[in-house]
Amino acid sequence: MKKLNIITIVLVIFGIQFSFSQKKDENIGSEVVNIVKPYTPTISDAFKVKETPVLEDEEEQKKETIQYNIFSFPVASTFTPAKGKAAGVDKAEKEKLYNNYATLGFGNYPTINAELFITQNLSRSNYVGGMLRHLSSQGGIKDLVLDDKYYNTSLDVTYGVRERDLSWNVDLGVKNQIYNWYGLPIQTIAFDDATINSIDSKQSYNTIALGGKMTLKDGIFSEASMQFKRFSDGLNSGENRFFIKPNFDFEVMDQKIKADFVVDYVGGSFERMLDVDSELKYSTIIAGMKPSILYQQDDLSVQLGAGVFYATAKINGESDGKIFIYPNIKASYKLVGDILVAYAGAEGGLQQNSYADFVDQNSFVSPTLFIAPTDNKYDIYAGLKGKLANSVAFNVRASYLNQDDKALFVSNEYNPSFANTEGYAYGNSFGVVYDNVKTLSLFGELKADFSKSVTFGINGTYNNYSSDTQAEAWNLPQLKVGTTVDFDINEKWYAGANVFFVGERKDLISVQNAAAVFPPIFDSIVVTLDSYFDLNAHVGYKYNARLTAFLKGNNLANQQYNRWANFPVQGIQVLLGANYKFDF
Repeated sequence: MKKLNIITIVLVIFGIQFSFSQKKDENIGSEVVNIVKPYTPTISDAFKVKETPVLEDEEEQKKETIQYNIFSFPVASTFTPAKGKAAGVDKAEKEKLYNNYATLGFGNYPTINAELFITQNLSRSNYVGGMLRHLSSQGGIKDLVLDDKYYNTSLDVTYGVRERDLSWNVDLGVKNQIYNWYGLPIQTIAFDDATINSIDSKQSYNTIALGGKMTLKDGIFSEASMQFKRFSDGLNSGENRFFIKPNFDFEVMDQKIKADFVVDYVGGSFERMLDVDSELKYSTIIAGMKPSILYQQDDLSVQLGAGVFYATAKINGESDGKIFIYPNIKASYKLVGDILVAYAGAEGGLQQNSYADFVDQNSFVSPTLFIAPTDNKYDIYAGLKGKLANSVAFNVRASYLNQDDKALFVSNEYNPSFANTEGYAYGNSFGVVYDNVKTLSLFGELKADFSKSVTFGINGTYNNYSSDTQAEAWNLPQLKVGTTVDFDINEKWYAGANVFFVGERKDLISVQNAAAVFPPIFDSIVVTLDSYFDLNAHVGYKYNARLTAFLKGNNLANQQYNRWANFPVQGIQVLLGANYKFDF
């Protein structure tokens, strides 16, 4: 029964399908169909839209050139991409640099320290600058019977041009200094009150200098400097000095040749000598050259040369001339790159001395000096320099220096028979003596930058002197040590300190003979000046990029030492001031 039902359903469905596929009595017309070949459909006959449609316009259009442009418009989004940056690198804010500054400070004794520095570019290549300095103290050292105040004021002006191949500048400087010969030897000589009150211990120095320098980048002539200086004092002493120093630098067959020339003149006069009331006139002319050739190969560098000088000197009309020849040899070898470098050399030269130079070294000299050049026969040295670490550098050197006519400061003799009543004639000033001195020297230096905020340095020199005619190498210490440290506490505060030590020195002073009452007799004896150390420190506060306040302290250990015989220094000195930077 079940099979019969299934067959019946199948027949019914087949009948319906057949009835839909056939239409009865429908007239569809006639159509002629020419069959060339049987139609066999393929996939390629499927309908496909053409990429380039056929234009049916009556007039064919030209193909337009398409330009692609990015049209930017804001997109509302809460996402902000972060900018890329180097990981772990903090970019420091660039510090503003100012062209000018002014400093003013006040301290005890009473002391004034002032500085004003100004520079201005007139154009891209021209500039002008000036520096005004003043340092003065009203004195007040204990147990002195003469005035010890001093003044030091100077003004320097420069005009210069910086171009691609040529740079030059002209300098004008004036300076006024006032000092007192306050080192009266009251502990070894009995001066009465009338004599002390009659002493005018004031001395003034005046300097005017005009000079310049020129540098060429290319060419045989490399640079030259020249200066004329007029130096005078308050006791009718005067000195003129003029020098010109051209330098040449060129290459011959791949070898670098260098030649330094010099013409140096100094001449002046003193109103009298220490022991004789007679004018003292002097002059010296030095002319010389130091040619050398530089040889370099790999890690070795050698400079070979010599110096030839001619000097003529005249003292009170008597003249003398002489030729001098000196070695000019330098060599260095990189043992381990720039980490360890060995160097050595043998050099010499003729050193011009002047009254102005002696005053710069010792302000208490008397205007009764013999001025003569120093013959530096040779200085033979050898050393090592390099780095112990990336931030620690060192330098050690040993040398042997042979000098003829080396100038030595020694205390002036006090003798009433000299009939000299000037303020320097009471054993309270210094003269100059000349001697042949040989010096064996050992030097060491260490510098370290522990960080961007902390720097440290220490150096020391040991000298062993041997003199020919003088009993000692007067006022030359055997040992000198100095150390400095500077550090930034934070962005606003900074501080630093320096300590230096100077060993014993020898001097020759006048002492009154206790056995001879009238007339008094004065003897010259050798004394040893005690060694001393000086502790200096400073602290500063940067209020902003322009204004900084500072506090400085000198001789904080309050050492009452004598820098020169009978010339004690000031005790603890404190200076409070500020520095202001600005631009026009």
